[in-house]
Amino acid sequence: MAPAATPIGEHLRQWRQRRRLSQLAFALQADVSQRHLSCLESGKAAPSREMVLRLAEQLQVPLRERNAMLVAAGYAPLYAERPLDDPALAPVRQAMQQVLQAHEPWPALAIDRHWQLVAANRMLPLLLAGVGSGLMAPPVNVLRLSLHPDGLAPRILNYRAWRAHLLERLRQQAGGTGDPVLAALLQELLALPSPASVEAAAPGPVDDPEPGGIAMPLRLSTPVGPLSLLSTTTVFGTPRDITLAELALEAFYPADETTAQRLRRLAEPGRTPL
Repeated sequence: MAPAATPIGEHLRQWRQRRRLSQLAFALQADVSQRHLSCLESGKAAPSREMVLRLAEQLQVPLRERNAMLVAAGYAPLYAERPLDDPALAPVRQAMQQVLQAHEPWPALAIDRHWQLVAANRMLPLLLAGVGSGLMAPPVNVLRLSLHPDGLAPRILNYRAWRAHLLERLRQQAGGTGDPVLAALLQELLALPSPASVEAAAPGPVDDPEPGGIAMPLRLSTPVGPLSLLSTTTVFGTPRDITLAELALEAFYPADETTAQRLRRLAEPGRTPL
């Protein structure tokens, strides 16, 4: 038997609770009466299409889940979901590739909502020395690639701090979206063993050894020398397509001049993957 569909009222309650809002606080935020909101959540009242979209906007519900809310309320989905190679998304692919290439000689990549690699500039393969072939089989999950003992983990010099940073970021994303795939990925990564080099080292603090730093750097060992990288995340503004809304660009910048010089050396013409 097919599982019963989640009523629209339950959708609203779950997203309100996920945002840690009381009925009164959310009613004030959405400019509706608390009584009406209570009736919507309990199923005593049915929301209009406009009300569903209004409440979803106030709750910052992702587009994919907004479609699910519309269907639960008896309306047609609003947001399209096209594969990235769809002709309609050609301007998106072009813009994404331009951003990635313009970022060279610093590494940059694009990921989807589950942290799967979508695209990258030519610097990324140059940094993936010694990564197990199984981790590079599509779809490549960049978090698994980073923290797996057969991935980049043995070469991350501040592994404990970087692992704590990535897991907290994933924990917040999984909690904020309610995505079961992200929740399962979090449990998988939590269960991964630490690299042998980290296990053999004396226990140390999880915090970055530079408490005065402005951000958590990724410290990576490479044949051209250690790199210290800062990361930024960019998303597309005002997306109306689910695929576009779920894309993110991860760009890395040198945290010091030594790293900048080493990355420029790595980007020299004729350089092959390490």
